[in-house]
Amino acid sequence: MDAIDKQIEAYEEMREELETKHYRQWVVFREGQLTGVYPSFEDAADDAVMKYGRGPYLIRQVAAPPERLPSIIQFGPEYAIN
Repeated sequence: MDAIDKQIEAYEEMREELETKHYRQWVVFREGQLTGVYPSFEDAADDAVMKYGRGPYLIRQVAAPPERLPSIIQFGPEYAIN
């Protein structure tokens, strides 16, 4: 299992509890554990970088809709149609 997949799985297992207690707050998961809850993305990212460096870790806003990225970002410029 990929390292980030482990963090996503841990988030999904706690989703209901997180949505009840921390709705729309930002959470950090590392090594399959919830390591912090924050009021903003900036706070979560600053703390995660300070504690864990480059990661891997998951930063996610609780109950936020999934982000849709343009295909050029998802797949990279080598897949762009000219």
